[in-house]
Amino acid sequence: MYISLGASPAFAQTPDALYADRENLASVTQAVALWAAVAHEAPAFEPAWKLARAYYWLGVHGAESDRRHYLDLGITAAGQAVRLSPDRPEGHFWQAANMGALAEDFGLRAGLKYRTPIREALERVLRIDPAFMEGGADRALGRWYFDVPSLFGGSNAKAEEHLRASLRYNEQSTVSHYFLAELFLDENRKTEARAELQRVLDAPLTTDWAPEDRDYKRKASTLLATLR
Repeated sequence: MYISLGASPAFAQTPDALYADRENLASVTQAVALWAAVAHEAPAFEPAWKLARAYYWLGVHGAESDRRHYLDLGITAAGQAVRLSPDRPEGHFWQAANMGALAEDFGLRAGLKYRTPIREALERVLRIDPAFMEGGADRALGRWYFDVPSLFGGSNAKAEEHLRASLRYNEQSTVSHYFLAELFLDENRKTEARAELQRVLDAPLTTDWAPEDRDYKRKASTLLATLR
């Protein structure tokens, strides 16, 4: 049974409910404490991958001074999930996500260190379940091929292929459309980029991913304003 960490009786106290309120970083921190307590008692797949997911959120949205620490913890938690259930997609996906955030935000050394493990983890997710997280592996691979220099395997053509593949599972994905917009801008395809950004703004909020949707709607609004 999960216990309260001092939350008011009216406030949701399960770690899943706390994570659903992740735009409030204090809620994510409480969720992490609860999942970590369970994992400390006995290693288990579910708290391990959910810890990796929560650490990723904190590593992207938390205080800048703490982000690298959270992402390192996310990689460790995801690695445990992979060891416990290698044929499930969650551990592989969140391992790639935490590595990817480190590679994007912490310089060339991190990028080179994690470049191949990220791609391999996402390709493993595709083999296990290409529909996981509404095409999440294709979406992330699209970003990988866009971010990585061509000298090391990057390719805008492959990026677009994977991003369009992800839309088979959710044609209104704010993340996929935003990534496509950035790719089109990189190729000076401004009309297509504007259309993709407008799709981000027009997409409905999803039940499970509303915080991410709001993030990308804000980004799309800011970027679209620069193109007018």
